[in-house]
Amino acid sequence: MSAEIINLRQFRKKQARSEKEKQAEQNRISFGRTKAEKQLTRTLNEKADKAHRDGRIETDDDGA
Repeated sequence: MSAEIINLRQFRKKQARSEKEKQAEQNRISFGRTKAEKQLTRTLNEKADKAHRDGRIETDDDGA
């Protein structure tokens, strides 16, 4: 009949890591976007910006 010996310092660190991981998981769900999603948004914005610039009608007032 012997109880399992637990190192309290290690137990607290393990518990803190677990809490941080839970918080990180919740943040990923709430705020996170994958790298591919960010790249897709960036690409679509660049494409829309280019289409906007290409569709611009230049007049004599522009430029100089």
